[in-house]
Amino acid sequence: MTPPSLLVRLAALDTNTVSDALDFLQLPGATYGLRPLWSCPKIVGRASTIQLGPKTDAKPTVHLISPVIAEVTTNERVLVIAGGVDGISCWGDILANAAVARNIRGSVIDGLSRDIEGSESIGYPVYGRGVTMISARNRVVQVDSGKPVQMASVTVNQDDYVIADRCGTVFVPAARIKEVLDLGERIARRQDAMVQAVRAGRSVAEVMHDKEFEAINQGAGK
Repeated sequence: MTPPSLLVRLAALDTNTVSDALDFLQLPGATYGLRPLWSCPKIVGRASTIQLGPKTDAKPTVHLISPVIAEVTTNERVLVIAGGVDGISCWGDILANAAVARNIRGSVIDGLSRDIEGSESIGYPVYGRGVTMISARNRVVQVDSGKPVQMASVTVNQDDYVIADRCGTVFVPAARIKEVLDLGERIARRQDAMVQAVRAGRSVAEVMHDKEFEAINQGAGK
């Protein structure tokens, strides 16, 4: 189990701030194109990785993603689903209901979802590239789980940290989470102060000068 304080601290930030912290630390993790597929809330949690791929034979098989959902026993998991095929769904409302029953926090798909109204109706967050009505059945299968996956060109490992909101999705390596949180909190404090300075009449050119951001990286304004 993750110490609750780490997830609480991550949830207090937003994807913009976490992305900035990763930039300062020269770490990958911020993605482009993995956005909310309905007006869903922010999700923060630990990655359960799933790799999908095209179905290559006619043999019946267990429906993709369902084995991973069945194995979840904690309330901190976010399903991180890679390998979506253009035009074909890899998520739907039955899976969403199963995920809710397992206290899963949400799904991030490098692919498409169908039945998005079904996920919305039960308040289940889904982030991905878009929506479709075309079923995965007999088209897409689960290839693996719990292994590193590529999400919008970012490598995500099992148990990495996930934060997703209206601006998109960011992944944080588990081994660096405390460092990213410490820096992210400094960035948030400094940027709040910058907003207040602009509102008070200070020149925005001065407030947003590169030296102000470098001061964050150097630990100023703790």
